[in-house]
Amino acid sequence: MLSPVRLVSEAAELAARRHNGMARKSRGNEPYINHLAEVANLLAAATEGADAELVAAGWLHDAIEDTDTTREELAHKFSERVASLVTECTDDMSLPKPERRRRQVIDAPKKSAGARLIKIADKISNIGARIHSDPTAEECDDLMDYTGWAEQVVAGCRGENSWLDTTFDDTVLTARTSL
Repeated sequence: MLSPVRLVSEAAELAARRHNGMARKSRGNEPYINHLAEVANLLAAATEGADAELVAAGWLHDAIEDTDTTREELAHKFSERVASLVTECTDDMSLPKPERRRRQVIDAPKKSAGARLIKIADKISNIGARIHSDPTAEECDDLMDYTGWAEQVVAGCRGENSWLDTTFDDTVLTARTSL
């Protein structure tokens, strides 16, 4: 069994290797690992560092969806809980985007407490990535569309962590005032 620090460090290292070369949408060529780091950091702040498995899952939340990482690998290398949290946050990429979005809204309230926190942190990070100074009309439309959908998902995730709920609300306010 890994110590809490090792668990988080190993998760960050695996996330960096598996997402190597991937760029983040909405921020030019920003390395995708920056998104994973932001999600993990939000979860660490929300729990005051008390839940290493949650933070590790934050680092890895897109690993199954975006890479060849498997649930079994995560369970073996980290823990059953980390693997379960990542699996809960994994979209079925064989479905069209509108259906994936619809399912996130419907499924959010049914997720575990930890998966709901990861979803909120993910949406905070993704909204923040869409906020631009002097946005184009297309960027404004994307920000409005994503933020409206994220609010629907997060509505089913609220109530587990007041700091994360407030951070999400503040991010949405910043997004709306940037338009």
